[in-house]
Amino acid sequence: MLAKTEPKLRDRYPENEHLKYRRRSLRHSLTKAETTLWQWLRKNKTGFRFRRQTSIGKYIVDFYCHQLKLIIEVDGGIHEEQVGYDNKRETWLKEQGYKILRFKNEDVIYNLPLVLSQINNFVNKG
Repeated sequence: MLAKTEPKLRDRYPENEHLKYRRRSLRHSLTKAETTLWQWLRKNKTGFRFRRQTSIGKYIVDFYCHQLKLIIEVDGGIHEEQVGYDNKRETWLKEQGYKILRFKNEDVIYNLPLVLSQINNFVNKG
């Protein structure tokens, strides 16, 4: 008789079916800025592996490096309307020990070298 194995938990948080489908939807509808940054991150230019649109607790983050406990968020216009939610979310994530780098869509699209430089600086000192 085979031993029953425990389901693998991502970053120690239990799987949530709703979040699973929401992540999948978000992966298929990345913004131009998210796509641009993902093309760079997925080629492992930092030397670290990143995941896109992944869950941490009850929140979905844009990009996440487990090794560094680093979250990279790319914010569009919607974030101007949900400041309270974003603050609560960021506070909880930081309390759990995650580090967050946040960039605006416009910065990623129009000033990508600066964004990449900031990510590299964080990764190299971190």
